[in-house]
Amino acid sequence: MTDSHQAAVLAKITYRQATPEDADAIHAILRPYVTNHKLFARTEAEVIELTRHGFIAEAEGRVVGFAAVEVYSRKLAEVQSLAVHVDYQARGIGQELVGRCVQRAKELGVVEVMAISSSEDFLKRCGFDYALPDQKRALFYQLQPRSLD
Repeated sequence: MTDSHQAAVLAKITYRQATPEDADAIHAILRPYVTNHKLFARTEAEVIELTRHGFIAEAEGRVVGFAAVEVYSRKLAEVQSLAVHVDYQARGIGQELVGRCVQRAKELGVVEVMAISSSEDFLKRCGFDYALPDQKRALFYQLQPRSLD
């Protein structure tokens, strides 16, 4: 185990509401996921908007995770931009961040929260499932290529 990985395992994780001042740190935590095509690239303005209902995980004053919930209407919101630094994965940080997003949506009176991920098992551990089993599935029509920036 490397020294940085060992320190990460021992670090205490705290959570808080994201602020616009966190934009650079959020971009840094999202960057590896964007590079690997797991998340869409976000402009600074988009990241700042996400902080409105976004949450930060910190370890020793360093941002190690982020997630936000975007509210589309009273009927629907979406968990977006979930990212946890590789040294801090498998510690429940992602689940905690998703839980905070779901709680925010609940406080705002939203009926349903959706999440899109390549990890169905992770989402199910967070309490997500098909809203209408055997009736509806989300399908997508890609209108333009995903931005790699």
